[in-house]
Amino acid sequence: MNEIGLKELLYKMADDLLILGHRNSEWTGMGPLLEEDIAFSSMAQDKVGQSLALYTILHQLGEQDPDTVAFTRNAGQFHNCILVELPNQEYDFSLIRHFLFDMADALRWEMLTQSSYEPLSLLAKKVRGELRYHTLHATTWMKQLGSATETSIARLQQSLTTVTPFALAIFEESPYEKEIIESGVFEGEKVLMEKWKLKIADVISQTQLMLPDWKTITPMLGGRTGKHSEHLQPMLEEMSEVFRIDPTAEW
Repeated sequence: MNEIGLKELLYKMADDLLILGHRNSEWTGMGPLLEEDIAFSSMAQDKVGQSLALYTILHQLGEQDPDTVAFTRNAGQFHNCILVELPNQEYDFSLIRHFLFDMADALRWEMLTQSSYEPLSLLAKKVRGELRYHTLHATTWMKQLGSATETSIARLQQSLTTVTPFALAIFEESPYEKEIIESGVFEGEKVLMEKWKLKIADVISQTQLMLPDWKTITPMLGGRTGKHSEHLQPMLEEMSEVFRIDPTAEW
């Protein structure tokens, strides 16, 4: 097993979850409905908890402890895709991001139940249950708002067009992709992306929304190698403020 490749996979998953968990938490008290405040807060808590589990595995592989890894790195040291760090904007943007990311995330964890790396496969079998609620929430609102009024359809369509190039970068391949696949740790980003496209198309077909032509989209790559938007560093400073004040604070 290529340990460097395994760590890269764990880091990008953990960083995605930590950063999006923080973005989701920003909807607390700000959602269009009380139930959406609760839903996004709950999903945020799940994501941060899942990131902690992944950082814990990394610690067992010799990396620094989870708090240090989560709260002391700068933006260039994070492996998350750019999609998850973008500011929330309006609710339609966050819903589309939630839908596109969580469909990919659920499929990734499902694939990882078959991982040759036992700590990851055992965690995947636990996490996939949590993600059923996330994907149900996303698809329910996509179907409702994607077939409701002209305004809701137009707003979701605009956000879908805006977010899709960032969503395709979820599947940015690792330099160690071949080794990860050959060792049985993970089937690979290409396989995941094709599964995701089918799932996304199925849900969109039940709405009045239109998927863009995948071949015409240029993915917004770079996040996996530390090349982020201007939004990540300020967010990290805000996210780590409590830790910097009191390093003994617990998650």
